[in-house]
Amino acid sequence: METTTPQNNGTGDPFPKKSLEVVDIVVLVLYFIFVLGVGLWSMWRTKRSTVKGYFLAGKNMVWWPVGASLFASNVGSGHFIGLAGSGAASGIAVTAYEWNGLFCVLVLAWLFLPIYIAAGVTTMPEYLQRRFGGKRIQIYLAILYLFIYIFTKISVDMYAGALFIQQALHWDLYVAVIGLLVITAIYTVAGGLAAVIYTDTLQTVIMIIGALILMVFSFIEIGGYAALEKKYFTAIPSSHTENSSCGVPREDAFHLFRDPVYSDLPWPGVLVGMTIPSIWYWCTDQVIVQRSLSAKNLSHAKGGSLLAAYIKFLPLFMMVLPGMISRVLFTDQVGCADPELCKSICGNPSGCSDIAYPKMVIELLPTGLRGLMMSVMIAALMSSLTSIFNSASTIFTMDLWRHFRPRSTEWELMIVGRVFVLVLVVVSILWIPLVQASQGGQLFIYIQSISSYLQPPVAVVFIAGCFWKRTNEKGAFWGLTIGLVVGIIRMVLDFVYVAPRCDQPDMRPAVVKYVHYLYFSMILALLTLIVVVFVSLWTEPPTKEMVSGLTWFTRFSKREGSPEIRGDVIENNVVETLDETNPPEDDGSDKSAGKMSAKDRLPFSIRLKKAMLWLCGMEKTTDKEDEAVAPEESPEVLLYENPVVKNILNINLIVCTSAAVFLWGYFG
Repeated sequence: METTTPQNNGTGDPFPKKSLEVVDIVVLVLYFIFVLGVGLWSMWRTKRSTVKGYFLAGKNMVWWPVGASLFASNVGSGHFIGLAGSGAASGIAVTAYEWNGLFCVLVLAWLFLPIYIAAGVTTMPEYLQRRFGGKRIQIYLAILYLFIYIFTKISVDMYAGALFIQQALHWDLYVAVIGLLVITAIYTVAGGLAAVIYTDTLQTVIMIIGALILMVFSFIEIGGYAALEKKYFTAIPSSHTENSSCGVPREDAFHLFRDPVYSDLPWPGVLVGMTIPSIWYWCTDQVIVQRSLSAKNLSHAKGGSLLAAYIKFLPLFMMVLPGMISRVLFTDQVGCADPELCKSICGNPSGCSDIAYPKMVIELLPTGLRGLMMSVMIAALMSSLTSIFNSASTIFTMDLWRHFRPRSTEWELMIVGRVFVLVLVVVSILWIPLVQASQGGQLFIYIQSISSYLQPPVAVVFIAGCFWKRTNEKGAFWGLTIGLVVGIIRMVLDFVYVAPRCDQPDMRPAVVKYVHYLYFSMILALLTLIVVVFVSLWTEPPTKEMVSGLTWFTRFSKREGSPEIRGDVIENNVVETLDETNPPEDDGSDKSAGKMSAKDRLPFSIRLKKAMLWLCGMEKTTDKEDEAVAPEESPEVLLYENPVVKNILNINLIVCTSAAVFLWGYFG
């Protein structure tokens, strides 16, 4: 087996000595062929020419692809790069985000999802519109979601995936970004949610296998977990100067619960402040909820959440600990503390901890496995990006475009959803430079800090709307507005007053210097809740139509005055017929021998257009059932669960949460 013992040469060599070889490229190409095959298969078996088929995969998914897609949508290349980078910089505490999410994905299935299913919604802004009435909250939230996707999801994942390719192939960062986007956009635009979910399932398997292989290699290289606990604290770069804390590992590196005042992740913030954005992400974010809504029934949705929760145990072992090992093996590069040296090593003067994972892959793995791990990283990038692209286009199309053009045809909605993906990509690329410079080079901390500023008001409004019937539209709107204004002010202050290096005085304002972003999340959520409760009680209560079938306590109530057409059929829409692309078919009667059939007489331009429309799933549907209005089912039917299956799911819920509590205590 070909291996190279990593050495800390301190030369500031900007790139690894190794690069991908022919065998690695072959593995990578085979991976792409395999993914393309799965994508084409899913396109063939799914109806993509309707809103229900494209945006909700026909609501016919079983539990295991739903669970795999939940995990793959969550764990993108930003997680591999960010979790390993934060592990290298400060230890295992960042794992708290993963294990916190474990509980929240179960809360989604057992508490929030029954409400969404009973409401019959396609998007999360649509739920708030039905719950509170009016349009301003729906439009407001749709725009906010798109901003959050750009700030914390798309640009971060593109940057992380490109960083890995930069380390492996020595490409320019932006060339790598554009190359990745071309690959990703093709089957997202063509296949809709079904193609995304099926390819996510494949990529989840590849991600887990590849990451576990690298984990084994890394622990063999360092000599096991006990050796890591000793060597991590001695991983101080040679550029370290006396009387400076720069580059020195944290004393609490192997603890989840840290000092409540002076640490990087204070334990009250971890338990409470972290949970609020997690509830937003796992229980109200379109990307996650859309996968659960695609399940054929509530039991399959719960099974998918359980599968995702079980897999969420793994990131500590697959990503965080290997990142810490990478710091030990490549101390001068991964742990660099001098801005000039860091800039020469990774191009980022804030720090190079984010190269911890790609450095391990390129330097530690033998030929062939490097290609597999390259596939893993690209799988992680593609799975998260395709999920976000599909969900963002769903929100823009269903909540914004349909508002401004209420009589838009289903054909028009399909085109708009696909074109918007391209617009979103361009905007996200422009945001990447700010991502690169933020939060001392720790990508994952950048994601979580922005989330703590933008997401708590939305989470509070959803919680109040779902579980407190007295919440009304005015309370929800003003809670969102005031919470968002305060959160944006803090976010702007973070960008204006960047955290100083460890050897420089901290001259930031007190609200930035002393109020940790997790504590700010708690303050922001409390402020929003006070506004929602006060305004709701001060103004008129919601009508019965705004409550029936739309809260936890009324989920079995028949909705009064609700649209007869659910999320799968658009009001007053008919599938637009284009005569030039759908000419009358030959009836088979040979009226004049020797004459060409109608199909043979089609000009080449029309044939090409028909082929492109088929590729994008935009061919005219001829199935009468697709055009008919689906009868509305009662909440009892929608939420019915087989008693045996329900008991199995509940037992697994207890087992999963008990295991999570044990791990929290063990590593706390």
